[in-house]
Amino acid sequence: MEVAQFFEEISNLPNIPKVVQELIESFNDEDVDTLVLAGKIAMDQTLTAKVLRMANSVYYGPSRTVTTVNDAVISIGVNALRTLVLASGVKGAFESPADFDVKHFWQVSFKVAAVAKELAKSVAADPETAFTCGMLHNVGEVLLHLGAPAKALKIDEAVKFGGNRIALQASQIGVTYTQLGAELAKQWRFPDVISLAVAGQANPLAEKEFCVYAALLHIAQFLVISQDNKFSEDDIRARFPVEVAKKIDLDELMLLQRLDEIAELGHEFDEML
Repeated sequence: MEVAQFFEEISNLPNIPKVVQELIESFNDEDVDTLVLAGKIAMDQTLTAKVLRMANSVYYGPSRTVTTVNDAVISIGVNALRTLVLASGVKGAFESPADFDVKHFWQVSFKVAAVAKELAKSVAADPETAFTCGMLHNVGEVLLHLGAPAKALKIDEAVKFGGNRIALQASQIGVTYTQLGAELAKQWRFPDVISLAVAGQANPLAEKEFCVYAALLHIAQFLVISQDNKFSEDDIRARFPVEVAKKIDLDELMLLQRLDEIAELGHEFDEML
């Protein structure tokens, strides 16, 4: 099955709010008008409610109650607001497939996004773009569970016993979660670099066009999965993707010394779950 055919057969293809698309376009604009941005967010009642709930959460610890999006900009800052809106918009775009652990899925997505954003600060990459890539890195899995649920569930079980997810998806369904996620990023009209990152995350060094964000996703996903599966520090050190880290000049030793700190990233989104 081709990617285009798979998309044609999904009846409930997710759509992302227009304000989130506009938000992505504003990431590289250092002079973005925060009042205009807040005004656009305020026009979406569902998005506004989620943002305010998170802005008032224990994690952000506001000194006063945040009651408007403008207050949120002042209280938590425009970058944090962008992150909250993006996370809320992407999560809200998807239906929950049957027999799919959607809570765990989004926990992992938020963690990978948060870790990728943190790693980006140490290399030549934009943290907000890295976060966006992290949020989208695994959305192809949701699409597979929507379009081919029986096969997707069987593959999930096989992966638990050591099966290679991408190889199994390619052979049994004909498309992989990385291909579907990359195509969805294109259909949502996100920047090309995001689609490249999602497509190349599994093996960034093998791609024709190297993408630093694909490398960040590869390392972030490795760290999150390692901690999710409670790998020992020695196991993490032994399996760490050293060559990928070298390619983007990421200090492996510094990163491994911060494993406890990295494990705490992403918890600010618990309120959304």
